Amino acid sequence: MSGRHLVVGVDVGGTFTDVFVLDERAGRVATAKVPSTRGDQSRGFVEGIAAGVDDFAAIGTVVHGTTVGTNALLERKGARTGIITTAGFADVLEMRRRDRPTTWGLRGSFTPVVERPDRREVAERVLADGTVLEAVDEAAVRACAGALAEAGCEAVCVFFINGYANDANEARAVEAVRSVWPNAYVTGATEILPEIREFERLSTAALNAYLQPVVSSYLDRLEGALGTRGAAGDVLIVQSNGGVMTVETAKRYPVRTALSGPAAGVIAATAIARAAGFDDIITCDMGGTSFDVSLVAGGAAALAPQTAIDFGMVVRVPMIEITTIGAGGGSIAHVDKSGLLQVGPESAGSDPGPVCYGLGNARPTVTDANLVLGRINAERPIGGKLDRLDTAAARRAIEQHVAGPLGLGVEEAAEAILKLANARMAGAIRLVSIERGHDPARFAAMPFGGGGALHAGALIKEVGLGSALVPRFPGVTSALGCVVADMRHDRVQTVNRLLDALDAGALGRDMAAVAEAAEALLARAGVGFTRIDRIYELDMLYLGQTHTVSVPIAIGPDGLTRAAVMAAFEDAYRAAYGRLLDGIPVRVMNHRVAVIGRRPDLDMAVFAPLDGRPAEACRTGTRRVYADGAFHEAGVYDRLALAVDARVEGPALLEQADTTIFVDPGLVGTVDRFGNLIVRPRETGDG
Repeated sequence: MSGRHLVVGVDVGGTFTDVFVLDERAGRVATAKVPSTRGDQSRGFVEGIAAGVDDFAAIGTVVHGTTVGTNALLERKGARTGIITTAGFADVLEMRRRDRPTTWGLRGSFTPVVERPDRREVAERVLADGTVLEAVDEAAVRACAGALAEAGCEAVCVFFINGYANDANEARAVEAVRSVWPNAYVTGATEILPEIREFERLSTAALNAYLQPVVSSYLDRLEGALGTRGAAGDVLIVQSNGGVMTVETAKRYPVRTALSGPAAGVIAATAIARAAGFDDIITCDMGGTSFDVSLVAGGAAALAPQTAIDFGMVVRVPMIEITTIGAGGGSIAHVDKSGLLQVGPESAGSDPGPVCYGLGNARPTVTDANLVLGRINAERPIGGKLDRLDTAAARRAIEQHVAGPLGLGVEEAAEAILKLANARMAGAIRLVSIERGHDPARFAAMPFGGGGALHAGALIKEVGLGSALVPRFPGVTSALGCVVADMRHDRVQTVNRLLDALDAGALGRDMAAVAEAAEALLARAGVGFTRIDRIYELDMLYLGQTHTVSVPIAIGPDGLTRAAVMAAFEDAYRAAYGRLLDGIPVRVMNHRVAVIGRRPDLDMAVFAPLDGRPAEACRTGTRRVYADGAFHEAGVYDRLALAVDARVEGPALLEQADTTIFVDPGLVGTVDRFGNLIVRPRETGDG
């Protein structure tokens, strides 16, 4: 065991698989980036590790941020799933909240992941107060399960109305199904989410069942491939809440991986920014297919109780709040029927990729525009997939599909593509900042992913951000997030009681028991922690309201009291709305418990450029770059060779294996003591 001194983080994206290796014994890091393998991501996963690790037997822990679940949901490629539900409630999944995909007009279609013939009903009924009005007929449940299996369903979800209030019927039905079901893919809705609101509970549970065969088989292949190469260490999976879990937990609750990869990036960005002295950042993860934005205020990433992965596909588990738009390096630019330029959401991905890859795509992408404008070195493509990029082909594609139809020169058209992509990215940043009451000038952009650092300067100017903090290895930041993420388990339970009628002492004991069970899961994981934190919260509201406020509470040695709960609610409500509603009863809707096993902090000093050189000594040449409607002679630098306090004035290009940084005209970049590049407007930097 002592020989297993490597911790490996692996993030599989739509275009590249990124690897970050921490040698805990030597205090060194290594990175690798290889093309993702679409047909079977486990192949690219192992190839990526092999690019950064010589001896698989030296691996102690592999932590994985995966997009397998995300892609299965977005592409509707999960397993055929059946639902067994209360008589009269087979259409809950399809009815949703009676919303529609477009705001205006009455048109709109929605196809649930479980078709109507695969949604079966059985007689049973539990009232909202938990009273069992009609016991479930287990023979009927077994008959439904047999029919679903015979019809070709690979997974099944059992959902009974009001199961959150009393799961007796649902639990009996789940056991009945398991007695006849041909595999382990059986999901009980209340096991996944014992919370009020039937659509959200069913949607989350059904999607969990929908993903189980896909994610489980992928993780089995992954473990098998690692074992074949001699790796015998632990494998952990990043959750959408930014924590990690064991493979066994991930197989049981695959819905918790819905935003696994993007969450890892936010966790890494938060850790890097905190070490660099930035508490307020906006993460900007730009890969080949998407642009993911998240706001971190006061050093803490925001968690959302639920997320819509796509229209009508609601997942109600805690997730880091991430806004995603289709604006990646592979996003395709085209002129629509009305003569307007559009960028995305369709993407060329990694296969065939941008036109300059020469793999069959003929339509220009954001990467092609960056190449034509001189911002990417055609002789040094990232990822190791190609020896060089085809600039001439990229120019022809932009001329044919954009410049010609719009009557522009090729450079003008390429810059128009980037301006439109930047405007869309800026809109996403405004959505999470200005529209939520935050002044963007207080925030630093944290660009990462393969393409984020090419657009950081434009986003500073477009949004009015104070600065940009480009990490040492922006192209593998999400893989770094896998290494620094803590282990976390969340649990929610509906209470639905007026505070005046609540036994606060019993509530406190129930929450403490949930925390103890979660700590037992942490102990079984076999991972070393520096400490274990418990977080207790209540969802509360005034009687008659619909929306709750999250109320942090503390459970001390003397337990919980109504007075303490009321005081905590008033503090939270006043902070959210500025005033209280005197004389109106207060309701406790849900309790939430999070248990976090804190893993050892990564000392960001491992990124310090100890043998760096002054900027001029790192200058490798110049390149003509088109920006702001004109050509500029930009200095080209070896980014990783720059010393602490080295200063680079824009226009400049900083090249490294996993990305290229473009410092726009009028901006200046300075290297901090952790190897980050701080980019600011020149007058600010000069100050």
